[in-house]
Amino acid sequence: MKKLIYVLFVLITFFTKAQTSEFKTINKPIDYSTERVRLSLEYLKSHYNITQTSPTILPKIIVLHYTAGGTVDTNYKYFNKTHLESARNVLKKQSTLNVSSQYIVDRDGTIYKLMEPNMFARHTIGLNYCAIGIENIGSKSQPLTEKQVLANAQLVRHLTKQYHIEYLIGHSEYGIFRESKLWKETDPNYFTAKDDPGKDFMKKVRLLVTDLHLKDRP
Repeated sequence: MKKLIYVLFVLITFFTKAQTSEFKTINKPIDYSTERVRLSLEYLKSHYNITQTSPTILPKIIVLHYTAGGTVDTNYKYFNKTHLESARNVLKKQSTLNVSSQYIVDRDGTIYKLMEPNMFARHTIGLNYCAIGIENIGSKSQPLTEKQVLANAQLVRHLTKQYHIEYLIGHSEYGIFRESKLWKETDPNYFTAKDDPGKDFMKKVRLLVTDLHLKDRP
């Protein structure tokens, strides 16, 4: 009964907010420099056999993440660097291009856009060429908030109006695509296990976008 009451409360809150407030994001663009463009094009070619003249993508998947700590500012500063830090040896062997995402959602639900959603970002192995990444400030020890649930659902709904989005997954779920046609990673050994953003968070977000009929597997 308590679970049903919670679900009804979340649904009413979400739809009330969606109907009474205009969808908003705050632009906080990272430096998409000439060097970042070059590294992104190299990544597309070496990891996906995709040759392009601009680092754009055709989004089909939305991947939800958490940052594993920090604040919007600290994560922004991290993503804003073009090159990976030397400590991330596993990733750096594949490319020196830094990780990033198209969006960050703060714990109060504020959505920050770091780049256009159809620009390439390195956030999910095997799927970056067609995936929009949404990072959430939080970690396993700092669970994501209800305001982040609502913000992610709003953002997913907004993006599905702009692009032909077919899938909504958590970062921990990306491995299920390894045997599908969508998986394009050329190195079969390049894979890292993830547990973000958490099963409970994914259930709550999916509940609010059920009507979009987004798939969670190929």
